[in-house]
Amino acid sequence: MFLRSLPSSSAFRSAARRISAVRMAAISTASEEKGASSAEKEQRHQLPSNPPPLQVAKRLEKFKTTIFTQMSMLAIKHGAINLGQGFPNFDGPEFVKEAAIQAIKEGKNQYARGYGVPELNSAIAARFKKDTGLEVDPEKEVTVTSGCTEAIAATMLGLINPGDEVIIFAPFYDSYEATLSMAGAKIKSITLRPPDFGVPVDELKSAITKNTRAIMINTPHNPTGKMFSREELELIASLCIENDVLVFTDEVYDKLAFEAEHISMGSLPGMYERTVTMNSIGKTFSLTGWKIGWAIAPPHLTWGFRQAHSFLTFATSTPMQWAASVALKAPDTYFEELKKDYSVKKEILVEGLKAAGFIVYPSSGTYFVVVDHTPFGYENDVAFCEYLIREVGVVAIPTSVFYLDPEEGKNLVRFTFCKDEDTLRAAVKRMKERLHKR
Repeated sequence: MFLRSLPSSSAFRSAARRISAVRMAAISTASEEKGASSAEKEQRHQLPSNPPPLQVAKRLEKFKTTIFTQMSMLAIKHGAINLGQGFPNFDGPEFVKEAAIQAIKEGKNQYARGYGVPELNSAIAARFKKDTGLEVDPEKEVTVTSGCTEAIAATMLGLINPGDEVIIFAPFYDSYEATLSMAGAKIKSITLRPPDFGVPVDELKSAITKNTRAIMINTPHNPTGKMFSREELELIASLCIENDVLVFTDEVYDKLAFEAEHISMGSLPGMYERTVTMNSIGKTFSLTGWKIGWAIAPPHLTWGFRQAHSFLTFATSTPMQWAASVALKAPDTYFEELKKDYSVKKEILVEGLKAAGFIVYPSSGTYFVVVDHTPFGYENDVAFCEYLIREVGVVAIPTSVFYLDPEEGKNLVRFTFCKDEDTLRAAVKRMKERLHKR
C-alpha cells in the first residue's frame, strides 16, 4: 500500500533525511571538493548510522507531505495521467505573459510596495466593483499577497487568537486546517454531504458559540464543485451578524461558475464590514506558478491582515504584479471564452467518469468533480487511488485528507478537468478500458 505509507512510514522519513543531509553536505563543502582526496570525500559525505529524528513544532506534527505533492510524485513514478492536482497542463494567455516580460525589461524588478503595486491594487478594486457593485479603497482595503494561500495564512495569523473557534466546511482545502493550527485556533468542522453538499442548517447553528470568531467559506467550493446558494449565504450572514462573527471567504474559482451564480459574501447587506474576501489570478488565467493573490477587507480588518503579511512575505513578485494588473483588465470576452472552454473539458470528463462506472456528483463551479468510487469495491478512497494509479494509470485525489475525520471522505475521490482535451480523453479511455470491479 505505497500511497498510505508515504506520509508516515520510516522509509519515507529516512529518505527525506538522506536527501536533506546530502544537499546540506554538498553546499557546505563545495569550495573544498576540488583539492580533497577520494577517501576524504567519501568520509565527508558519509551519513551517521543513527541520524536524529525529524523535528517539527507540535502545532504542525499532524501535517505530513501534502497529498498534492504525494500524488504528483506518484504520477511521475508510474507514468500516470495526473487528474489529481489542480494545475493546468496548458499555458496562460499571451497578453499577460507579454506584460510580465515587458515589466522585467522595463526594470520593474525590485521590491514592490508591501501591500501591492498601486496599479494592481487599483485593478483589483475595479474588478471587485464590476463583479459585486462594491466600491473599495485600493490603498486601504486591498492587499496583494503571494497567492491566495498566503492570503489565507495572513488572515488566520493576523485576525485569529489562540483559542478562538473557527468553523470550516468539510471537505476543505487543506491549507485552512494547517494555518488555523498555526494560529492556535479551535477548529469546528461542519460536513457537507453528497449528493448536493448542502449546508446542514441545524448543525451550523448549534456549532456557533460565544467563542466563535469566524466562519471560513470557499465558493465555488474545492473539492466538491458546490456553489453556495444565495439562501445559504444569507443564512450564514444572518448568523454572523447576530453573533458578531467574521467571515473569511476564498473565491479563487469565481470565474469558473458554470451552472449557478457566484455570489460574493461581502456583497450581502451588512456583511462587508465583517468579511475578508480572498482571490488570485492563478486559476482564472492558468498561471498558478505566479502566485499572485489578494485580500479585500475593511480597514479595521486589513490592519491585522497586513501585520501578518508584513512578516510572512512582505512583498510579492513585482513584474508579475504589473502583469496581473493587465490581466484583470481583460475584456468580458476573455472570461466568457474561459468558461466556454472549461465547459467542454468538464463534459468530456463527467461523461467519461459516468461511462466508466462512477457515481458522479454535480459540480456547478471550479474545475473539479467529486465521484463515489464504491461501485468498484475498494474499502476506502486511499486504497482505490492506489489501484487507480498502479493499474489504471490515472491519478485522482483521495478526499479523506480534506476532513477532520477521514472516515467521512472514504467513499469519495476528486478529479480535475483543468487539462487539455487530449489528456482528458486519454484518461477517460484508460479508465473505461482498465477499471474493474473487485
